[in-house]
Amino acid sequence: MRLTSAGRQARTISVALRDRPYEIHIAAGLRHQLGDALAACGISSGTKVLVVTNPAVDGPYGAAVSASLKTAGFHAECLVIAAGEEQKTMAGLATIHAACFRQRLERGSLIVALGGGVVGDMAGFAAATWLRGIAVVQVPTTLLAMVDASIGGKTGVNHPGGKNLIGAFHQPRLVLIDPETLETLPQREFRAGMAEVIKYGVISDVALFERLERHGPLNSVSAVGAELLQALLEASTAAKARVVAADELEGGLRAILNYGHSLGHALESLSGYGTYLHGEAVALGMHAIGLIAQRMGAWTAAEQQRQARLIEACGLPLVWPSLDVDAVLDCLQRDKKVRGGKVRFVLPRAIGRVEITAAVETALVGEVVSELMA
Repeated sequence: MRLTSAGRQARTISVALRDRPYEIHIAAGLRHQLGDALAACGISSGTKVLVVTNPAVDGPYGAAVSASLKTAGFHAECLVIAAGEEQKTMAGLATIHAACFRQRLERGSLIVALGGGVVGDMAGFAAATWLRGIAVVQVPTTLLAMVDASIGGKTGVNHPGGKNLIGAFHQPRLVLIDPETLETLPQREFRAGMAEVIKYGVISDVALFERLERHGPLNSVSAVGAELLQALLEASTAAKARVVAADELEGGLRAILNYGHSLGHALESLSGYGTYLHGEAVALGMHAIGLIAQRMGAWTAAEQQRQARLIEACGLPLVWPSLDVDAVLDCLQRDKKVRGGKVRFVLPRAIGRVEITAAVETALVGEVVSELMA
């Protein structure tokens, strides 16, 4: 499929899964072409479509998306759910299931996730579980969702005991990224998304990391600029696509995408969902695991300082809130990546290279986290 916007061809990145390959399309204005994109990837005109979004996204973009679907012959209805990580619960999921029932969605029907990571996770999980699985298309409108959450098929909701403990792998049929939707994104949300971009630089992309270092301030859409924004969207989505294609169900390599996430998830859970945005928590997690790696001799103080400077350039925090350290360590034990009772961390070895290890001493984790608290 070749999509164009404003006379320019969309950048297309393939997620080369053996059984469920799909494409990511990136170009300004693509929200107006969603209907054509669905038809081009084989979804029949007349299909029932439930668009799941939130109020902040529905206002500026809901009408354009609905018009695109209806013009292409789809029977589209919209469900607006409350925004925020605290909504990502089984009760929130039930709200989407109820809409599926009201709209009489069938096995050939489709859910479109129009929004950020919370909408994408919940709508994806609803699609995975309605009638034992219907199609989902991701139309991310936040930087974090564009570069990470919309790609790879991880869907789910939170449990009181931890983040994303309830969920399923359910790959989308298509991911449509329109950078213009970032123009209405709050600056704090944009900064949070930059944490995931830094992550890709640390785990596998030296060139991306160095380009970010050379740019200067990275704390807003205007500071980043259109050229770098397009480049980081392409580099980040391509990196995610490569890892997902190599390890769809996170049996090994894909765990590197969780760099900074184990400690970040613990912080989110213990501070109360919504206190820190996901990307802010990931930034704090990356800073902490970087310092742990430095103490272990896994990477150098200079590399740790480079990572910290880049986190600061994005306007992201480096100081942890005051939490019970024992509670942090206990939360880590409930992490999805625990194997045989041992927490498996993604440990940086150099900019562009990480390893997965269970050889991080609990006492060292507690010591570093304690030092980083305000």
